[in-house]
Order: sequence, then structure tokens, then C-alpha cells
Amino acid sequence: MRWTPTPSTGDCPSHVRRSAGGSAKAGSKAIPLSYRRAQEIFEENTRLLANPLALREDIEDLDGWTLHRLRHSALTHDAEDGTSTPMLLARSRHASVRSLERYARPGVDSVARHVAERDPAARRRT
Repeated sequence: MRWTPTPSTGDCPSHVRRSAGGSAKAGSKAIPLSYRRAQEIFEENTRLLANPLALREDIEDLDGWTLHRLRHSALTHDAEDGTSTPMLLARSRHASVRSLERYARPGVDSVARHVAERDPAARRRT
């Protein structure tokens, strides 16, 4: 699998490059990185972030964040920022709005801000 830049991530970090065969290059050695291993690395390195009240010595017993949760967060932030439903569907590669609903869940504050920004009465007052 080749790394493909997306508008949100820009270019690949300089220390990780994909070769034509699909493996990452660190220095001169090819190092394959599967989705499963990327998930393990991400989960291990987010344990304290996901559990801010935990003690460092309890780190082995904690669960970190998942790449799937990262996907949920990205879609939710895009929805909160006003990204259109067709664009969210395209970015998430979902075929239906119903399946997208599970991912893009704007918070109460975001919905209130959205309504306030589009309130005709509020626009007349300013």
C-alpha cells in the first residue's frame, strides 16, 4: 500500500517515506508498517493522553486511543466546522448518510454556535 497525501495531512513526514513496493523507509532500511502495527504504536503512545488522571506506573493497564477513534474525531471536527454532507461522505467513503451519522457527531456547543451564526434576527442586530 502506498502512502497518499491528503489535504489535511499534507506531505509525508521526512523520517517516513514509502518506497515503490509499499514499505516505509527509515534511513536506508525498508521497514514494513502494517495497519495493525500502526494501531498498536498509536494506542501505546496515547495511553496517558486518553487517561489524564492516571499515574505513569499504571500505563500498562491503560487503554489508549485507536486509529478508528481518530477517524471519528476528524469527521466530527469537519462537521462542526461546517463541511457539507456530500464532502463528509466523500472523505469518509461512506455510501449513506445513515452510516455517516455514527461518525460525525457535532457537540452541543458546536450546534449552538452554528445556529447563532445563521440566526437572521442576530444578523439584523449587528
